[in-house]
Amino acid sequence: MSSIVSPWVIISARSTISTLHGKGRLYSRCLSSQHKVAWRSLFTNSSFSSFLASCNRSMNNVVTVRKAFRHTSTEEEDFSFHLTPSQINDILRANELSHTISEFDGKNPSSVLKFESNHLAANTPMEDRRSAATCLQTKGMMFGVFDGHAGYACAQAVSERLFFYIAVSLLSQKRLEEIESAMESMKPVLPILQWHKHPNDSFFQEVASLYLEQLRVYWQDLLNMDMEPGFTIEEALIYAFKRLDSDISLEVQAPSENELVRNIALQVAFSGATACVAHVDSVHLHIANTGDCRAVLGVKNKDGTWSALPLTRDHNCFNELEILRFKRGHPPSEEDTVIVNNRLLGVLMPSRAFGDVRFKWSQELQQSVLGNSCNTEALNIYEYALPNYHTPPYLTAEPEITYHKLRRQDKFLVIASDGLWDMLSNEEVVKLVGDHLAEADVQKRQLTFKKPANLGYMQNLLLQRKARQVQSYDQNVATHVIRHAIGNNEYGEIDPERLMAMLTLPDDLARMYRDDITVTVVYFNSDVIEAYYRENE
Repeated sequence: MSSIVSPWVIISARSTISTLHGKGRLYSRCLSSQHKVAWRSLFTNSSFSSFLASCNRSMNNVVTVRKAFRHTSTEEEDFSFHLTPSQINDILRANELSHTISEFDGKNPSSVLKFESNHLAANTPMEDRRSAATCLQTKGMMFGVFDGHAGYACAQAVSERLFFYIAVSLLSQKRLEEIESAMESMKPVLPILQWHKHPNDSFFQEVASLYLEQLRVYWQDLLNMDMEPGFTIEEALIYAFKRLDSDISLEVQAPSENELVRNIALQVAFSGATACVAHVDSVHLHIANTGDCRAVLGVKNKDGTWSALPLTRDHNCFNELEILRFKRGHPPSEEDTVIVNNRLLGVLMPSRAFGDVRFKWSQELQQSVLGNSCNTEALNIYEYALPNYHTPPYLTAEPEITYHKLRRQDKFLVIASDGLWDMLSNEEVVKLVGDHLAEADVQKRQLTFKKPANLGYMQNLLLQRKARQVQSYDQNVATHVIRHAIGNNEYGEIDPERLMAMLTLPDDLARMYRDDITVTVVYFNSDVIEAYYRENE
């Protein structure tokens, strides 16, 4: 195996002529080096509200990857793409998360059997985020993937706040009254979410009190609405998405004496994030999507083959319905300027997103907020006027909701950021997951000891293990998918040299060839789904 990648990679990097097909985000994608340490210190691994959320950490081992694996520039004298197979696995598996779901109380088994997740960075710092949680005071589980642009701040904030807004929206008036009463009297409040997180996943601890205050204002508003029986799941998802985006906008406009809190609010509001969230309760699956993350269902056909059923539509300027929505929302005089070069105002690829107040506020409001003693350069916020900016807002965070009633043949759900879908089609991803599932079943059967085991059987078993390269097998299906996304050749097979090169691309080159990739695969419990239909037929 060559230790130096093909010359075209270096040549294209240094001439800066290669770009990643299909992507066209906005602004710089990393903080200035002098500010990286300060901003990374804002993260902690504890929940921002211990009495509203409990955290169930992954039991997986966390792999620490040496910085030497990734260069910072193609100009380094020792620039090399060489990695050992073990180092490749360490990089790919560093952020693996898997969790098997237990029954709620022994009487209401979950339709979710387990989930597996992973992500791989291209940006520095990474702009993707993920979340998974069990609703403790209502039924169901939630899974989300969040793709940030113009920085990680908005994706970070949405990943830790949106599930709370959804969970609160689903609570009854009586439960909301009990929570508010407990808060007023300073009594303990039972958690409403149980997080399933990797130890590397984190929270904005410094703005915990602000986020809690805003969440409390939200449930107070719900109480004042006096709605019974309350929101449907679809209504709750839409209302939660829109309310959180509104709060992000209002928080940065509110005066704050705490400079750190204000700076975080500025970065959250002026960066952006797309979001795809799944809510699973029994056989009822709801998908809320804002932007160009994607959710795809893996369906097993009677003949054993797999079909991909997309449950979202990408919100971008290739979507005819989105183009029609833009034309209806703005005067005819802007028909030729709202979408330019398949981008919103010629700049932004997704047509729906959280944050991105530059596409929502008036220019006067933007200038007022940024001109209020704000060090935009230090915060990596670029001041410029968007072209043909006449009738804002041009962007919304309102999600598109898809409902699907799980069937016996629905085996898994894949939620992923567009970094995956830029590399692989829906059908390719579903086949990878389906084949991995079948391979896992085969290995489980073939590698199980029979008792009593004679010497011949043991020797045959060892030969099987060696032949099937058990040690290199990705137990986590999200890792398996990511490995193929960045390592496949034109025949759909892993090219070791390509895989090694894609994992060692330096900071000044990585984003030219791939985006951050985040994948979460949710496996459904076929026995529970089957039992539901037996009981209701």
